Amino acid sequence: MAARSPRQRIMPMAEGVQHFLDSFKDPAAVARYSEGPRRFVPGLDGLHRMTGLLLAERAPADGHILVLGAGGGSELKAMADAHPGWRFTGVDPAAPMLDLAAKIMGPDAARAELIEGTIDDAPIGPFDGATCLLTLHFLDRAERIRTVAEIRRRLKPGAAFVAAHGSFPQEAGARDRWLDRYAAYAITSGGDPEQVAKGRQAVATHVAMLSPEEDEAVLRTAGFTGVESFYAAFTWRGWVGYA
Repeated sequence: MAARSPRQRIMPMAEGVQHFLDSFKDPAAVARYSEGPRRFVPGLDGLHRMTGLLLAERAPADGHILVLGAGGGSELKAMADAHPGWRFTGVDPAAPMLDLAAKIMGPDAARAELIEGTIDDAPIGPFDGATCLLTLHFLDRAERIRTVAEIRRRLKPGAAFVAAHGSFPQEAGARDRWLDRYAAYAITSGGDPEQVAKGRQAVATHVAMLSPEEDEAVLRTAGFTGVESFYAAFTWRGWVGYA
């Protein structure tokens, strides 16, 4: 069960963020959530595996990892399986999604503290590594920089941070082309065309995408060094940087 933050404070959210947060609090949507990411995100299992490997380059065998956007639990489960000595603090604004994470983790949930909230509700640490997967695209650029800077503030010097989210060219014409590819991949992965079309429209309308160049600059502006791209899959990009 997800622990409730003593402050129960959720930062004011843009309309677009609230649109998706509302869906993550819908029991029916949460129940079928695990079907979605693998249909929309090429190589998701590989992304989780690479995330653990990148963190393990700097984190000790008994490391403590901060996971922002932990709802759903898939990356928590993957890292817990691969790194049996790690413990986790997972933060997410949607309590039902944290409950799902605990369920997905099974017995390994005992190694995780799950907190309802935003980065401001996360303990100060310091942590041995941090992740934020499929999440930062919900934040506008200013809030993205602030959030990433707060993650860095909670890390031990030199610790790794892994981020991956939607990131593709935003110029007129190019944006629509990449959104069409995003939808086409989901359909060929078994997604219902009508539901995929609704998803594409929701992303087009409500998600504050940046270009890969802008996203990499966010990490550098927030204070991370040695930033490198390690993952690129259609409309998705991933980076590692160091506190």
